[in-house]
Amino acid sequence: MGRFAVSTMFFHEYPCDQIFDYVAESGLDSLEFWIETPHFWLKGRPEDELAGCIAAHPDLTPITVHAPTLDLNPCSINPKVAAISVDYTLEAVRMADRMGAAVVTVHPGKRTAKRQPSAYDFRRFEEYVARLREAAAETKVKVAIENLEPRINALLYTAEDAAELLEREPWLSFTLDMGHAMMTSCDEVLRFIDLCGDRLVNVHVSALGGNGRPHHPIHDDPSAQRVLAELADRGYAGYLTLELEDMVFPQPLSSEEKVVLLAREQEALGRIFP
Repeated sequence: MGRFAVSTMFFHEYPCDQIFDYVAESGLDSLEFWIETPHFWLKGRPEDELAGCIAAHPDLTPITVHAPTLDLNPCSINPKVAAISVDYTLEAVRMADRMGAAVVTVHPGKRTAKRQPSAYDFRRFEEYVARLREAAAETKVKVAIENLEPRINALLYTAEDAAELLEREPWLSFTLDMGHAMMTSCDEVLRFIDLCGDRLVNVHVSALGGNGRPHHPIHDDPSAQRVLAELADRGYAGYLTLELEDMVFPQPLSSEEKVVLLAREQEALGRIFP
């Protein structure tokens, strides 16, 4: 059975200690800590507070970590934006290691212009991967790169591109964002599983909404459950991280409503991964 987790950004408006409490109350057994969770990020990333939350919730450990991505792009045409984006990602790898996390998920970046990536963009990407390789060699945490939404300027959104990268970089793990891949098709998700399943350590779990966008609940979505059943049939036993957007609901959810929703999601996962 995989470990059932949720991204802390679902509780973005709460302090870290409350987020850990709510996740534990929901019945999930881990969480993915987004470094940009506001109460952590805006306080200057106090690692002692995060370490205290982890120590107070041993049933949720080891957690996973998501490197910063908002406003950042390690492949930006702007050299200063690229440099600070890479630095934040490398520090996330080191912080995840200090926190005893099992996995740290990183984004691959994109071409700044909404055009097909050029040779320049791929050179930036190779430099970024090289820096990640160095950081991974110095830590114990698994570094997992994530597939992005299928956009013209994304550097990693097809199963073939992910498989090619993983073949070149045997140290690198993979985080499958099933919602991103489902924007192409359910068959595309299955191709990711076929080609990258042996390097898969984390799955960002969500369904597509009526607008074709991800980060919706999966408990009543047949397509999402089909994908998850395929993962279960193939023996996947890594992290299953609910990545839900609370803004997709008709009105704001209270903390109690979020906990209830997560409990329903956990039950759905439990039926597929008994």
